[in-house]
Amino acid sequence: MNTIINPVLRGFNPDPSILRVGEDYYIATSTFEWYPGVQIHHSRDLVHWRVAARPLDRPSQLDLIGNPDSGGVWAPALSYADGVFYLIYTDVKSRTGAFKDTPNYLATASSVEGPWSDPVHLNSSGFDPSLFHDEDGRKWLLNMIWDFRKGRNPFGGIVIQEYSAPKNRLVGPAVRIFAGTELGYTEGPHLYKRGGYYYLLTAEGGTKYEHAATLARSKFLFGPYEVHPDNPILTSLGRPELPLQKAGHASLAETPAGEWYMAHLCARPAAGRFCTLGRETALQRCRWDEDGWLRLERGDAGQGREREEGEEAGGSGASGPAVPRELVRAPDLPAYPFDPDPQRDDFDEPRLGVQWNTLRIPPSTDWLSLDERPGYLRLKGMESLSSKHRQSLIARRQQAFRCEAETEVEFEPAHFQQMAGLILYYDTEDYVYLRITHLEGAGRVLGIIRTKRGEYDELLEAEIPLPDTGPIRLKAAVERVSVRFFYTDPESDWKPVGQPVDILHLSDECAVPLRFTGTFIGLCAQDLDGTRKAADFDYFEYRELQGETDESSRSAMR
Repeated sequence: MNTIINPVLRGFNPDPSILRVGEDYYIATSTFEWYPGVQIHHSRDLVHWRVAARPLDRPSQLDLIGNPDSGGVWAPALSYADGVFYLIYTDVKSRTGAFKDTPNYLATASSVEGPWSDPVHLNSSGFDPSLFHDEDGRKWLLNMIWDFRKGRNPFGGIVIQEYSAPKNRLVGPAVRIFAGTELGYTEGPHLYKRGGYYYLLTAEGGTKYEHAATLARSKFLFGPYEVHPDNPILTSLGRPELPLQKAGHASLAETPAGEWYMAHLCARPAAGRFCTLGRETALQRCRWDEDGWLRLERGDAGQGREREEGEEAGGSGASGPAVPRELVRAPDLPAYPFDPDPQRDDFDEPRLGVQWNTLRIPPSTDWLSLDERPGYLRLKGMESLSSKHRQSLIARRQQAFRCEAETEVEFEPAHFQQMAGLILYYDTEDYVYLRITHLEGAGRVLGIIRTKRGEYDELLEAEIPLPDTGPIRLKAAVERVSVRFFYTDPESDWKPVGQPVDILHLSDECAVPLRFTGTFIGLCAQDLDGTRKAADFDYFEYRELQGETDESSRSAMR
């Protein structure tokens, strides 16, 4: 029997919206300030997944310049009707203080691979929108509403409003249909219809360790909605031994054979409560009970464990919230594996590979080139790592607790304001950077700079002198809670740079207010003098190492 090994989407792939169209399954996830916007993964067996599309790939669809850290694209929702794919998403422009600026948009395509349309602005009343296609052909937008007023619950409930496809806009009044439960922080609505009921699935409890999924139902679209008798239907709260924590923000898909699966957000702590890989996506198999309520296949609505030998149903395992499992029985479908992701990029293609992301801006020839020097990635230095506007940085998700990344760079800085190298990046407040620069009287040098909770530091007692010219190889070896850097020229052995550096600050949990992304590993260049000094990178290699301590890192089927 095939087994789904969770997380199915490892490393920074949160807020999953799952969809089946024919024999194809898709999951759309949030990308926040990273470009292109939205990742859509594809599978045919719910076991093997690949990135199939990144729809928001041009400024007319998504302008992230100036967006705050952990702003940008929140909780996309993917749906399909009448031969058209619908993508709903929020572009968060501000997220701290009393107010949130959260314009919600709709883009469409006849194929997931695109091209995707320029977006239509729908509303800005809250975030986490989704589109429900009713059996009568009418379409309804749902989102949480943000209530900034003094003394009010800012998570003001779930509202619904009709969307007119012919008019390409919302019509009629917005109606609040669900106030939420005592868990609070009601968001992430998805609506389904089955057996004469409308089922409203929401995220509650906040997206930290109290996170949960709540289900409610009604015979009528506008309610009133009755909450699941064993709410929440999914959570990790109170079970610190589970490998998957923060479970919540879920969506549902039905197989052609009538089996149901829930995609949900989760996270794996690297140590303590720090999740350096960010929030990921897992799958759970579900079933409908005789009363028409959804339950997880394993754990019923109990504590998420199978009954011990001799334990009767209704015993200690039959009360309390359901929890996710690391290994899940897959549907009875033929295995559909994809080619493994390449470990090495020699920058020989005319475009960046699908693994690469940029910050707030798309790749463009004014700062990135793959053809000015064939076989090399040329990055022209722009703004500092503190900038929320235009950085010369490309990066990929860190997806395993133990991994290595290396590159070879040619860069001849003229002064200290010019830098280039290899970076572990969370956001403008937290990163660790092995960079080449220039010092007066010393010439070209190598050192480590770190920003932790916004505090800048230089970690070496003295910068390492380098030859004035020639390529330098750089490597980062990540061991769960730390990174060790190395360097060499192409003819020599690797030499360490300083001591291992703690990287637990590259996590959601290390800052107030809460953040929402994960660690990226990549290449960057800065020129604070404004002359766009270029660095040429010959290759980039990312390797996940054997010996991961958690089963969820393995990709083979059982």
